[in-house]
Amino acid sequence: MTEMNIAIAGAGGRMGRILIEAVQNAGDARLSGALDRVGSEQADAAAFLGKPAGVPVESDFGKGLAGAQYLIDFTRPEATLKHLAYCAEHGIKLVIGTTGFDEAGKAAIAAAARKTAIVFSPNFSVGVNVTMKLLEQAAKALSTGYDIEVIEAHHRFKVDAPSGTALKMGEVIADALGRDLKECAVYAREGVTGERDPSSIGFATIRGGDIVGDHTVLFAGIGERIEISHKSSSRVTYANGALRACRFLADKPTGLFDMYDVLGLKDK
Repeated sequence: MTEMNIAIAGAGGRMGRILIEAVQNAGDARLSGALDRVGSEQADAAAFLGKPAGVPVESDFGKGLAGAQYLIDFTRPEATLKHLAYCAEHGIKLVIGTTGFDEAGKAAIAAAARKTAIVFSPNFSVGVNVTMKLLEQAAKALSTGYDIEVIEAHHRFKVDAPSGTALKMGEVIADALGRDLKECAVYAREGVTGERDPSSIGFATIRGGDIVGDHTVLFAGIGERIEISHKSSSRVTYANGALRACRFLADKPTGLFDMYDVLGLKDK
C-alpha cells in the first residue's frame, strides 16, 4: 500500500498525541500535518515523543492540511464541522471520532460525504464494534421478557453524556427490536417514577477520575440476567482503529461509512 499522508486535528490534546504517536509508529503512514486551535500552535507536533517530525502544529487549515490525504478528527463538534467543510472542498478524506453532534451536525457530515470519503463512528475500538454486533444478536434473542439498561463510565473531563458509544449501543439494540430509540430511551430517573416501561431502554452515566471508557448492557429477566461489557484501558485502541479506517478509505472517492463497514460486520 502507498504511504498515507495523515493530518491530526486537536494535535495538542490527549487523544491527538496518541494519534500522532500511532501514525509515527505505523509503517504505512506519514504525519503530514497537525491542527489545533489558535494559541496552541507548536514548532513540532511530535516533540513530546522526543523524535521531532518536522511538522508544526497549525491553526490555519491551509497550512495544517497542505499535502494531507486524510484528517483524523477526535475533537469537538464545532471544530469538526469547520474541518469538515474545508476537507470536503479540498478532497481530503476524513476519519471522525468526535461525539456529541446534533441532527444538523450529522446531516452536514452526510452531505460532505457526497464530496469526499468519510468514516464516522462514535467509537473506533475494534472490540467495541464487535460488542455492538453481539448486542444486536442478543437483542433479537432476548426481545421479550428482558429489561434493557445501558451503563457507561468515563473520565471526569468528558463533556457529553451519555457517551456516543452508549447511544450507538442503544440504537443498535432498538433497531434490532424494531423500535425508535428517540421514543423508547430513558435518560434519567428520580422520585416516584412508577413501574418500568418494558419497552424502554434505560441509560445510566458515571463520570469520575481517569476512566478511559466502560460500557455494559444489562438484559435483566425474571430469574436471570445477561451482561455484555467492554472496558477500555488505553486510548491506543481507538488510534489503531482510526488508522484501520484510513486504510479502508484508500480506494473510496466518496461515501459515508462506519466501523461496521471497516471491519466487515454488516449483514450481507
